[in-house]
Amino acid sequence: MSAPIHDDVSALAALPGPLMGLDLGAKTIGVAVSDGLRISATALETVRRTRFAADAARLEAIIAGRGIGAVVLGLPRNMDGSEGPRCQSTRAFARNLAARIAQPIAFWDERLSTVAAERALLAANSSRKRRRQVIDKVAAAFILQGALDRLAVLRSGNADER
Repeated sequence: MSAPIHDDVSALAALPGPLMGLDLGAKTIGVAVSDGLRISATALETVRRTRFAADAARLEAIIAGRGIGAVVLGLPRNMDGSEGPRCQSTRAFARNLAARIAQPIAFWDERLSTVAAERALLAANSSRKRRRQVIDKVAAAFILQGALDRLAVLRSGNADER
């Protein structure tokens, strides 16, 4: 079982079920999920990274428990759009995860998602401690919401909009 990996989130448009968004970091994985109609993303949890097998097992449990149809993985491109070592690491994680799950994986450009999450948390007057606790899952929600918004545009037939 090796799930397909797509560079374009539009490949997920026709698939059923909610989506799971991931913000992959060196120490944590932020996890967000969508509702069944794929309208809104909700920050779910932050997985503290240990070994890949343990990390993947936790993600598999979320996928199974929530009936996830596909996974959106944030791709940390450089500001000029190029791919550096973090992108290579993210692509390797996707290949390894795809070998364990049946759900397709698509990448979403995550540039500035953590910055947007930090700003939202600052606007909500979150304490520094609270921001540290939730930043990764909130960033995952920003990543997933961007993908959901793109899929909504595709559904509406206005694919030229961004």
